[in-house]
Amino acid sequence: MTQDCSYNELYALQVLDDSMEPEFPVKCIIVIEPSEVCASGAYVIITVDGERLFRQWVRDAEGRVRLVALNPQYPSIELAGTNHKIEGVIVQRNIRRKIKHYKPYEENNGLAG
Repeated sequence: MTQDCSYNELYALQVLDDSMEPEFPVKCIIVIEPSEVCASGAYVIITVDGERLFRQWVRDAEGRVRLVALNPQYPSIELAGTNHKIEGVIVQRNIRRKIKHYKPYEENNGLAG
């Protein structure tokens, strides 16, 4: 597959559901960097068995990976045995012009603990 330089350009999306609240409320804007890799704790846009999701990528001590919605009303998704691909990582959130940056290549987005 040939990729032009636009593959690496950041793009923005608006959050449309409450699955990632309270960190990412409905209608907030997220900025995504195209990438197929991330550290545990990163927020990702990922396709799982044909469905595109916005979740937190969590790898446990045994190396198992699951996707976690921050809203406990949504179940975690174990990725073992699925067809999945990370499409991008969240690098910024904008809520009414209040901007927060994330570090998706550092464990837990670069936050201690």
